[in-house]
Formats: sequence, C-alpha cells, structure tokens
Amino acid sequence: QVQLVESGGGLVQAGGSLRLSCAASGRSFSRSAMGWFRQAPGKEREFVATISWSGGNTYYVDSVKGRFTISRDNAKNTVFLQMNSLKPEDTAVYYCAAARVGTTAIGTAAYNYWGQGTQVTVSA
Repeated sequence: QVQLVESGGGLVQAGGSLRLSCAASGRSFSRSAMGWFRQAPGKEREFVATISWSGGNTYYVDSVKGRFTISRDNAKNTVFLQMNSLKPEDTAVYYCAAARVGTTAIGTAAYNYWGQGTQVTVSA
C-alpha cells in the first residue's frame, strides 16, 4: 500500500514556473517507479513524466521535454516535478502515481497508486 499526496499547484502566468511535490507513504515507495500525469477538462489523462525507482532513468512526453524535470528523494519519500516555461496548454490537474514495477512506464495501466491531484493553471 502506497499513499500519495500532491502539492504545489497554483496559478501562474505563461513563462512562469511551479514545482509540484508528491509525498508518499508506504514501504514500497523506494522500489517503485513514479510518474506524473495530467488531465485537462474534457480530455483524457495524459502521461507527463516518469522516473525509475533509483532515479537513474527518466522519460518525458514530447510536449514537456526541456521544460519539465522529474526527480525523487527516496530518503524523504518524495517525488517532484519542476515545471518551467509554463504554457497555457499545460493547464490541467496533475496527478502523481506509483507504478507496479521499478522501471519507467508511460501507461496509466502500469500504475496502481494515485494521488488526489493538484490544479495547475497557466494564464496567457
């Protein structure tokens, strides 16, 4: 069992930055790959970024490459998403998720634990 709680969302202007945090509890966190997903109104939940259990491998959706950075601190049971150069198209509810395995994964089916989501709104 892993519990995830996101924080750090908010309202920013285009070009601004936010850092999302995901606080995790549970014994399996350190061995779980982690992911960030987002869902805009009327849209399907979309993969954003993933990081392996050790933090050694990351993968991003093309639309955020060069702007977003996923990282984790296993000692603190926390995963982060640093979001720079934000665009209005990034507006969505962002969800943190823990995978069933330790390798990176981009599909929602690979994740069995999800946070409640945090709203990110980017104004033009």
